[in-house]
Amino acid sequence: MTVVIIVIVAIVVILAIALMVSYNRFVKQRNLIQESWRQIDVELHRRYDLIPNLVETVRAFAAHERHVFEEVARLRTQAVNVQGASPEQRAAAEGELSGALRQMMISVEAYPQIQSNQNFLNLQRELTDTEDRIAAGRRFYNANVGDYNTRIEAFPSNLIAGSFKFEKAGYFEVKDEAVRSVPQVSFGTIGSVPGEQTPPQMQPGAQSSGQIQPQMPGNDQGGYQQQAGGYPQGQQLPPSGQSPYQGQPPVGGPPAGAPGPQDGQPPFTGGQ
Repeated sequence: MTVVIIVIVAIVVILAIALMVSYNRFVKQRNLIQESWRQIDVELHRRYDLIPNLVETVRAFAAHERHVFEEVARLRTQAVNVQGASPEQRAAAEGELSGALRQMMISVEAYPQIQSNQNFLNLQRELTDTEDRIAAGRRFYNANVGDYNTRIEAFPSNLIAGSFKFEKAGYFEVKDEAVRSVPQVSFGTIGSVPGEQTPPQMQPGAQSSGQIQPQMPGNDQGGYQQQAGGYPQGQQLPPSGQSPYQGQPPVGGPPAGAPGPQDGQPPFTGGQ
């Protein structure tokens, strides 16, 4: 009886220790998510402070781009007003603001005097550094959220999460399609570049010998079609004693003016 009591007490103690360890781990993960989110929020506030100065600098050189500046100012105000919202809502507002900023930077490319302005270059550099820190903080935050949400759904930690009201956290993800899009790369095809020659195409069933065959007279298709007897199509058999290649010897044959073959001898074919 005493042994049974001891075993029961040991099991209860082990379960209590496991419960405390799991609960404390949930608390630690939740606090880590909150801390990583505060780091992102600091960089977002820095971004909000840089945008008005950047807009005013660009406005001094491109005043007629008024609609672009107004859109950036409106989306900045919208992003500031949703600071107490969920990470998903903050991500949606930040995505729209990033798109407006990108559109403004595209408009700036038409004004070389802006790109040479030192104040604009400094603000652009600071904004780029802030964007990089926001991206790094977002990756760290989403990694912690992924671990936390996995424990909430996994067994048996989901029992503790449900008992102590631990809820899943939201991700801070980029919704801008321009960031997610994959660049299209095309290397073209041979012969598509102006001045580049397309390699010759072989006829179906033909085998290449690795040598360039010259085009013979009387053949419009680049091949040397012959009838039975070894003479081109449409050419009459020469009289006896006259060379069939008189004036135009075949490749590898005797030079022009050489005596033709005697009666009963085949024409010279270039073989040794």
